[in-house]
Amino acid sequence: MTEKTASYTILLFFLACFLISIFLLGWLLWPFLSIIILAAVVSGIFSPLYGRISGSGTVRPAIASFLTCCVIFCILFVPIVLFVSILSKEAYDLYLAAKDAMISPQIIALMEGSKVLEITNNVLTKFNFQITVEELNTYISEIAKFVGLFLYNQARSIASNMLAFFINFFLMLLVIYYLLIDGGRLVSFIIDLSPLPSNQDQILLKKFKDMAGAILIGNGAGGLIQGLTGGIVFSIFGLPSPFLWGVIMGLLAFLPIIGIGIVFIPAAIYLFLKGRIASGIFFIVFYVVLSGGVEYFFKPKLVGQRVKMHTLLVFLAIIGGLKLFGILGIIYGPLVITAFLTLTDIYRTNYQTMVNPLGMPLEGTCASESHESKPTEM
Repeated sequence: MTEKTASYTILLFFLACFLISIFLLGWLLWPFLSIIILAAVVSGIFSPLYGRISGSGTVRPAIASFLTCCVIFCILFVPIVLFVSILSKEAYDLYLAAKDAMISPQIIALMEGSKVLEITNNVLTKFNFQITVEELNTYISEIAKFVGLFLYNQARSIASNMLAFFINFFLMLLVIYYLLIDGGRLVSFIIDLSPLPSNQDQILLKKFKDMAGAILIGNGAGGLIQGLTGGIVFSIFGLPSPFLWGVIMGLLAFLPIIGIGIVFIPAAIYLFLKGRIASGIFFIVFYVVLSGGVEYFFKPKLVGQRVKMHTLLVFLAIIGGLKLFGILGIIYGPLVITAFLTLTDIYRTNYQTMVNPLGMPLEGTCASESHESKPTEM
């Protein structure tokens, strides 16, 4: 065996062992992947606070990290425990209220006296289908009962999994504690291992940090404002389970385009069906003002111009993330899109000329793309 062949064999053996060790490490840490990612995001957001505490030099890094974790505990853990306990009760109350949901007598009289139902039935007759006010009332009651039962089951599921939540939360705090202390060295280690140039690694890390900040600070604060304000308005107008609907609106506020309209518009329709026309109109106007104010004035001021992503991309990223990863998809979805867009920019800036150095048409493209062609008549 020649020296070159021996070196090649050693390299292959080392790479095989290295890949196997990476696979085993990933397998070992896979159950904690969500905890590690969430801890990395949260520690990145709270690292300035850690820097201020430890920056004076009088506080040891371990104590500064512990104090930062205490702040995170108070900001995240305590409110979550409080609202889950209230959430379960309100979800059950909503289910009880939904069982008796009916259209108001005023709306029934209005529908019977108008031609709306008659015109609707004339259209439905072509499909051998008719509907009466009583049937419509029954349908609405069944839909409300289904929604109430679904929300109650979800809240009960959250409450029953509180023990697992406690364990995962404290594991996350433990990871945050060590990331705050050794995060800088870990990032340097990853950058050293990366085959990309250092400046490109820094761009990727900065984009991730900016997007995580936009999600948790910008969308989080915006969701808190919309959920809190929406819950208060629900309470003022006597709608059932204002706390529950406030929590739902706070989560829906992460979705661009539709957001809290998923709750506010049906609530306005509910008020119309109950004969409270003025209240229903107020709800629609208030939804437009609240949603538009937070989306177009508050969030840009808070987040600034660090993160720019098309609204449709954000919407699809969050919906796809929720479908694949559950509630944490609100964070994972936009981060995946951020990684793709950042790598695309790096490719266009640094590597596109390597793939196509002369700017010639790539093999397999149509000849008409490289030559002037006649316009096609439509």
